[in-house]
Amino acid sequence: MARAVAVVSDTSSVGADLAQRLDVSTVPLHVVIRTRSYDEGSDATPERVAAALREHTPVSTSRPAPEAFVTAYEQAAAAGSESVVSIHLSGDASGTFEAAQIAARRVAIPVEVVDSRQFGMGAGFAVQSAVEALDKGATAAEAAEVARVRAAETTVLFYVDTLEFLRRGGRVGTTAALVGSALAVKPLLQVKDGRIVPLEKVRTASKALARLEDLALAAAGDRAVDIAVSHLDNNDRAQTLGAALAEKVPGLHELVVSQVGAVIAAHVGPGVLGVVLAPR
Repeated sequence: MARAVAVVSDTSSVGADLAQRLDVSTVPLHVVIRTRSYDEGSDATPERVAAALREHTPVSTSRPAPEAFVTAYEQAAAAGSESVVSIHLSGDASGTFEAAQIAARRVAIPVEVVDSRQFGMGAGFAVQSAVEALDKGATAAEAAEVARVRAAETTVLFYVDTLEFLRRGGRVGTTAALVGSALAVKPLLQVKDGRIVPLEKVRTASKALARLEDLALAAAGDRAVDIAVSHLDNNDRAQTLGAALAEKVPGLHELVVSQVGAVIAAHVGPGVLGVVLAPR
């Protein structure tokens, strides 16, 4: 039986496993490898993107068309839902949120569209909170606000081997990328108000990863918190970091260790390691 309020997201925010667990519909973003476009999550996998990037094959991404959201909203209505909460990755980084807004104006069913101002599980935990609120009887407007608050309180920190892939996608400036490469520094970054911004620079990968753990522990504090450790082709370090956080974070509620989605993979490149900390 369909929820009275359906939840829709995108494949960059909610992976297939989480979508199934939460009973959430997702609209795919697209990954373009050379000149061929693939749907994220089905045709485009993180492994496929990582292989293409290593071979210096051109990789880019694109948002869903508004029509894809129209279809998702109309399917929710046809299944018996009376309204929709649609939660998406940062509108400053992708046109996905805008496409969802356009679609919401084209359908008869009321749609609350939420710009999470986050990426990956930063948005995913917000979706999870919206679903939990709806299961407790919240309205669409209340669930949307729960998602906004959860996302706003979430901290996203990550390490990349190189800023080159973020530069190609326009997520960091050319000057910052060139300076980082010339100095052979390992950058730590964060998501702030919907954008990826520099946090610190350290000289070696091992120091960067140790610093990432320290920053994550400081951000978690002793609050009840959900944590996601995300990576691309860096599973051993991700598992090590996840184990350390599981041991050292007193208020840990849920820990997820997984690869980033294909769209995020295209922009951060192989070797990325990130931590998402979402207070409950």
